[in-house]
Amino acid sequence: MKLNELSDNPGSIKERIRVGRGIGSGKGKTGGRGVKGQKARTGVAIKGFEGGQMPLHRRLPKRGFHNPFTIHYNEVNVGRIQQAVDAGKLDAKSPVTLDALIAAGLVSKPRDGVKILGQGEIKAKLTFEVAAASKSAVAAIQKAGGSIKLLVAETSAASA
Repeated sequence: MKLNELSDNPGSIKERIRVGRGIGSGKGKTGGRGVKGQKARTGVAIKGFEGGQMPLHRRLPKRGFHNPFTIHYNEVNVGRIQQAVDAGKLDAKSPVTLDALIAAGLVSKPRDGVKILGQGEIKAKLTFEVAAASKSAVAAIQKAGGSIKLLVAETSAASA
């Protein structure tokens, strides 16, 4: 086999259909657009238009509300943090912050911070610097001899 003998399989490449090139082509006159009317013309975009009848998206009632001030935390359980410490992904001597959790692979996106939840068991003595924590998580951390510093409480107290 030589490079000049290479070719595609027969029938693998279709030729482009040239519309509007005479009646004999089968795609002449109207060019496959049907006959007359608004849609036969060029530049028509009438999505959702129902011929003057009130469209479905306007007939249905509006519902719900999007709160722009909602805070989306990354939620991490203390048991999961203990697993990361045991696996050597988290350093027990340095504080547990959002950046440390992202580096350890416990959190994928920063969002609005991290909230520590109390499911699981923690044995390591860790210092946390996070946005929020549940009461059970705070109790579990303090029971293990660690400390927790909430970052959101500082910012809300400063603005009040």
